[in-house]
Amino acid sequence: MLINLETNYKQQLLEKINTKTAKIGVIGMGYVGLPLAIEFAKKDFQVLGFDVDANKVATLNDGKSHILDVPTAEVAIAKAKKCFEASSDFAALNEVDIISICVPTPLTASHEPDMSYVKAAVASITQHMKRGTLIVLESTTYPGTTRELIADELEKAGDKVGTEVFVCFSPERIDPGNTEFDSRDVPKVVGGITSDCVMLGRAYYSQVFKEVVPVSTTEVAEMTKLLENTFRSVNIAFINEMAVLCEKLGIDLWEVIGAAKTKPFGFMPFYPGPGVGGHCIPLDPMYLYWKGKEKNHFSRFIELAQQINTAMPTHVTQIVSNALNKKQKSISGARLLMVGVAYKSDIDDVRESPALEVYEELKQLGANIEVYDPFVASFRDAKNNKIQTNSKLTNNHDAIVIMTKHSNIDYTAILENNDCIIDTRNIWNEKYEHVHKIGSM
Repeated sequence: MLINLETNYKQQLLEKINTKTAKIGVIGMGYVGLPLAIEFAKKDFQVLGFDVDANKVATLNDGKSHILDVPTAEVAIAKAKKCFEASSDFAALNEVDIISICVPTPLTASHEPDMSYVKAAVASITQHMKRGTLIVLESTTYPGTTRELIADELEKAGDKVGTEVFVCFSPERIDPGNTEFDSRDVPKVVGGITSDCVMLGRAYYSQVFKEVVPVSTTEVAEMTKLLENTFRSVNIAFINEMAVLCEKLGIDLWEVIGAAKTKPFGFMPFYPGPGVGGHCIPLDPMYLYWKGKEKNHFSRFIELAQQINTAMPTHVTQIVSNALNKKQKSISGARLLMVGVAYKSDIDDVRESPALEVYEELKQLGANIEVYDPFVASFRDAKNNKIQTNSKLTNNHDAIVIMTKHSNIDYTAILENNDCIIDTRNIWNEKYEHVHKIGSM
């Protein structure tokens, strides 16, 4: 009888997925969770989005989006179809058949993984879920997290993983602001605790994503995401190192990269910048570094890349200082306009943005700084003060510091109306006497 009961949980859930009668719960209505929830709602699944932020829940239930990549119209349509609802009542987890965990996984002040959000989500799940539920962790984390913090906890609570409850890891591959690749077009990697877990995970994600890539274990899936982002971190660090070297050699690195990428094999272009930002590149490699230390393995590439990338904001500050010195001006008392505070083009996300570090460094040196970013109305400084950004471009500054390349900024006006510009994003290929470009001095 036990074997039949266990088989039924899997078969019943698979039938619900294939008939779109499975109810989906998504924990965390941020940059990862909300897009995922809306994609399943578009496919006519009933989706319940959970978040501890009551204001966020109220906004979503009013049919409005707080995420730039998710249009308000899509939330409104999902609500009108009765396919989406937001809630801060985690007791409602007992109503859902599938739970995707999309909560933050930041680093602590000592650069160690902060698993508090994942642990809180798991505590709510073990308290409220019903048997036969599929649980998928999407939050980026170190290898072993899904097994240790979810599967083992469910087993301790008396639920047998693989027969009574099913557990997977599927790394998010969200790229905010990317208009070339729709999230559904990016293959979805899924690893499960057992073969039945990954089979159900594959069936679940196949309802939305065009391609699902199953892997043998949750650890392989966790490592996949860390490998992708550590690869980027190391290569960005290398090109940032080359930028500093080319400045000293008097060579334009941007021209060098343009020539090098004409080679049809053996070269992949990366570009220098003021540092790395966002929810992945600055953090994910440190998860891997921390996990390696547990095994007495110290990843020198990861550590060195982190050092180089985190030093770039200070390098930008030095470029600003040098540019002002050529005008016989000091940073102290200088009137500066920072153009762009988002961590990348055409988004409103300032998480881990190198612009924040440059802002703080320049302010500490006595500069008077205004910020213009058409995508970001305000941000928080290091003391948690709310800083309002300018609503339009202004002139009469001692220097312009371009930190983000947004498509809706009039760079021609900046070039023509200012006599000292620091360009960290290669806005202009041409050389101008009054433009001081990173990687080309």
